[in-house]
Amino acid sequence: MVHRAAADDLATHSVVNQPPDYAPRDLWAGDAALREAVLRHGGAGAGDLPAALGALAGSARVMELGELANRHPPTLRAFDRYGRRVDEVEFHPAYHELMDLVARHHVQSIAWMPERPGGHVAHAAMVILLTQAEAGVLCPAAMSYASVPVLRRRPDLAAEWLPRLLSGRYDGRCIPAGEKAGATIGMAMTEKQGGSDVRANSTRARPAGGGNGGGEGGEYLLTGHKWFCSAPMSDAFLTLAQTDRGLSCFLVPRWRPDGTRNVFRIQRLKDKLGNRSNASAEIEYDGTSAWLVGGEGAGTATIMDMVHHTRLDCGAAAAGLMRAAVGRALHHTGHRSAFGRRLIDQPLMRQVLADMALESEAATALVLRVARAFDRASADPASRAFARLGVAVCKYWVTKRCPTLVYEALECHGGNGYVEEGDMPRLYREAPLNAIWEGSGNVICLDVLRTLQREPAALAALEAELAAAGGLDGRLDRWMADTRALLAAGTSLDLQARRLVERLALALQAAELLRHGPPAVADAFCASRLGGDWGQAFGTLPAGVDSEAILARAAG
Repeated sequence: MVHRAAADDLATHSVVNQPPDYAPRDLWAGDAALREAVLRHGGAGAGDLPAALGALAGSARVMELGELANRHPPTLRAFDRYGRRVDEVEFHPAYHELMDLVARHHVQSIAWMPERPGGHVAHAAMVILLTQAEAGVLCPAAMSYASVPVLRRRPDLAAEWLPRLLSGRYDGRCIPAGEKAGATIGMAMTEKQGGSDVRANSTRARPAGGGNGGGEGGEYLLTGHKWFCSAPMSDAFLTLAQTDRGLSCFLVPRWRPDGTRNVFRIQRLKDKLGNRSNASAEIEYDGTSAWLVGGEGAGTATIMDMVHHTRLDCGAAAAGLMRAAVGRALHHTGHRSAFGRRLIDQPLMRQVLADMALESEAATALVLRVARAFDRASADPASRAFARLGVAVCKYWVTKRCPTLVYEALECHGGNGYVEEGDMPRLYREAPLNAIWEGSGNVICLDVLRTLQREPAALAALEAELAAAGGLDGRLDRWMADTRALLAAGTSLDLQARRLVERLALALQAAELLRHGPPAVADAFCASRLGGDWGQAFGTLPAGVDSEAILARAAG
């Protein structure tokens, strides 16, 4: 009896019917949809950078770094030991290691390297890959990437800052930028009283010399408060402030040209729902040195160059989170059994997984198609017009679908998905963020509506894109006929803006999949998203779709 009891006791501690660790896995080699989209949209010029990053991002080490960076979030060090104000943000070593990974793979710089054609496509692909390990470090990468077209408006500032931004080097020290080989740029626009309405900003800028000085070459002094400053540990920031001529854009360095600290008071770090490895702050300017970019009164148009590019990152990061959630759901259900067979072999679970995989592939397809328009925008007016409209449509829809999909993937894990030791709670907290950044839903939809109404080139580019898929599937043709009727009606379109943008996003995804995706994927997408025979939750695909082909593709 004693021996039997001891054996039974030992058996209670045996771990069975639990999945192995998700890592290591090659996130690039295991994602056929991403690889194919990169190649068809001209991203081959990136060489082996996406493949190298995908292999590393899925490694046990990098996955652990993401976990550590979130478990030990940044802290504010306002003063040094002697009481001097320093306003520095301190990070866990895991964060710095991840930032070095970002820089070495040129995530923030590849889009601006003429020797690497297809750079925006490669950039978006690498955002999708690295997000699956850790999303927080991609905020400073996105800001730095998107600051380039703004800084190019001032050749002198571009000459000073772009070599550091594009160097492929990371230096996390808070020292003068002139002493560093690599630098990052942050953003500070939002104020308490205005939110997305930046025209309501109250921060003031006056020429440093007084009187009517200033201008493009002169120094300004800023006074005011910013409610959200993204990446406050950066070496410089693009910000908005009011001059006598209206809202204007400025570059604010952390250190003045004479090597002294600029006045950049970090009042507190935000205690956020997610994105915890990344610092976001409330800051105060008080006689803070700044340099004008884009002319006085042109602040909104100038900063929109940056927002235009960060919206692409929002879509790519959301697509990356969706792929991360689908991958983990496939992994868990493939190793967990219930009622006599693996979860992934249960017919209804297969429907749920196939539906999520379909959503994820459509998101990736749309993001990479829009990224190609960014690559061609400088040489092709039609691509420029499509990028202007397409990135807003993509940003709205992909970021809206992300939280719903991540929740469904969490549920596939059962109770394990709700436990902080796993990956899913972090993904779930991260999922809503990209819909809020760079214009929340209503702002984006109204922007799309105004673009369609006021920019004929954008509407023409949209029609040309959809015409390329005309006749390939009657469901898309009927969908677009109804969408054109909605747009032409013109009645209360402000109230219909979300519905309109949703229809455009689904049409663009369907067109891309019909032209380039596997027939099983394209048919399932049109049958469910456009065919009217789809429920309100994942797992309600219509009868007759080829779920087996979709799952086989999603599994890599």
